[in-house]
Amino acid sequence: MSASPILATRNLGLDIGGATIVADVELEVLEGELLAVIGPNGAGKTTLFNLVSGLRKPTAGSVELDGVDVTEEPPFRRAQAGLGRTFQVSNIFPLLSVHENVRLSAEAAMGGTMRIWRQATRVRAATERATWAIGRVGLADRTTWPAGMLSHGDKRKLELAMLLAANPRVLLLDEPMAGVSMEDVPELVELIRSVHTDEGKTVLMVEHHMEVVIGLAQRIAVMHGGRLIAVDTPDAIMSNETVREAYLGEEL
Repeated sequence: MSASPILATRNLGLDIGGATIVADVELEVLEGELLAVIGPNGAGKTTLFNLVSGLRKPTAGSVELDGVDVTEEPPFRRAQAGLGRTFQVSNIFPLLSVHENVRLSAEAAMGGTMRIWRQATRVRAATERATWAIGRVGLADRTTWPAGMLSHGDKRKLELAMLLAANPRVLLLDEPMAGVSMEDVPELVELIRSVHTDEGKTVLMVEHHMEVVIGLAQRIAVMHGGRLIAVDTPDAIMSNETVREAYLGEEL
């Protein structure tokens, strides 16, 4: 893990209609790190992801990717620069096959088009990348399935395959366990762990399941009321009084 940040927010903030949604967020994610963002409902976690990925423009501060200010760049430019993201709600093409979903992601990342009707033989590199990514997440036996037929847990795997096919340097995972059955959680946790360690990906993850966060994260950032109140190791966060007060009434 590098000591230099690959992703950073500088005094990042968002005001909407006079209401402060996110304020003064100073966060650095080190290259090769897996950092989790936690906080009570309404803490601003997903809004932070929207600001980092470019879905929303901040009203204050900046976002840096590998030392370059990308605050004014649209989402697709950030993706081209190496930033990939999943969402709380599965973001796939349900009528397309598993392979087509992943191939389109690979082709777009390689500078191709999103034209579904192109012959796969003309996009050999994207096809090969998609096949590898599908196997990597354990969906090789569902390659031809319409994506909408997958279980919720397998849809999460598909989203990871689409990210891997695009080969981003930084993965933003927005509540990857949301809606996943408890019996599927351990397998998904191990998949995320292996993507982080074996593929060398930097991961910034929002997650409500504390057992998942504690088991995966090297550092944890805690948000409350739109502000970052602590960033530390899991053990230090669990014993932090300020964090406990922020979670008053919620089990840590």
